[in-house]
Amino acid sequence: GGLSRIIRLSYYEHPDYVPLLRHAWDLWRELERDSGESLLAQTGGLYMGPREGQLVPGALLSARTHGLAHEELDALDIRRRHPLFRIDDDWIAIRDEQAGWLAPERCIETHLRLSERHGVVLRFGEPATWSRDGGGVVVTSASGSYRAQHLVLSAGAWMPELLPELAPHLWIERNVLFWFEPQDHVEEFARLPVWIMEDVVRHESVPAYRMYYGFPYDAAHGFKLAGLHWGDRVDPNAVDREARPIDEERIRSFIRRRIPAADGERRLAKVCMYTNSPDGHFIIDRDGPVTYASACSGHGFKFASAIGELLAELTLDDASAPAFLRARRLSPV
Repeated sequence: GGLSRIIRLSYYEHPDYVPLLRHAWDLWRELERDSGESLLAQTGGLYMGPREGQLVPGALLSARTHGLAHEELDALDIRRRHPLFRIDDDWIAIRDEQAGWLAPERCIETHLRLSERHGVVLRFGEPATWSRDGGGVVVTSASGSYRAQHLVLSAGAWMPELLPELAPHLWIERNVLFWFEPQDHVEEFARLPVWIMEDVVRHESVPAYRMYYGFPYDAAHGFKLAGLHWGDRVDPNAVDREARPIDEERIRSFIRRRIPAADGERRLAKVCMYTNSPDGHFIIDRDGPVTYASACSGHGFKFASAIGELLAELTLDDASAPAFLRARRLSPV
């Protein structure tokens, strides 16, 4: 959920994601053609922060490694093009041409609708458990038992329960998304690209870095933004789904410092959960009859089209996930 998710190719997290991202982008466009739905809006992306941070150097590394269309900006360029942002004099930025946002609810509904056309039987609201059975598996729910040669698990925050051997490596984080009505400059907010900012706050001369991200203004909901990885560890079965005053104060503190024109009325807030791995990379692998994908660590939705295809290949064709995403990098598993 959340109405929008960023998709971007100049990927600061790791250059090895880029081939998977390119394929995911193509598959989203293919899904649009097959369904007649509009799912991906290309706005370009702006990633800004200190030279010594992780965001801009990482995005530049991916762009240069894979020959991605991009533009490098200094603080003067950023201020001239996007005066809404209050940045430091020594900041730099990268403009990522192949970036934008996905409409997640429509993406999911479209995938489900097309899967039914191809014979998939969808069942919702059936809490289930599973066990190995010879060379296959048995899945048990309130509606009965299902026997199969293969099982694919992709259960987000509930993966530690369904695949206990991964549990020591996963932790669940509560995150809050906000939409605000800007005080002014609404048209300028609407023209923004998707953006990520690596903010730096110095305490006793020691810099602390934190990521924030956002989207162009949407008249129906407002200006969406959120912090990345400043949430609490939670139990997915008992997570607080309401935004708390401290949640709003955290994001408003950032807004007042870096995007003061956005400090208007709160229009909407939604709570989501991240399933995090120790290194922030996905875990995609196969163990006998069980194929699984987890720990997307807050940056996975854009890959959903390609990860779905990869899970099918792992299950049916004995393929392998990219080495840096396999579970064997975690020890022990």
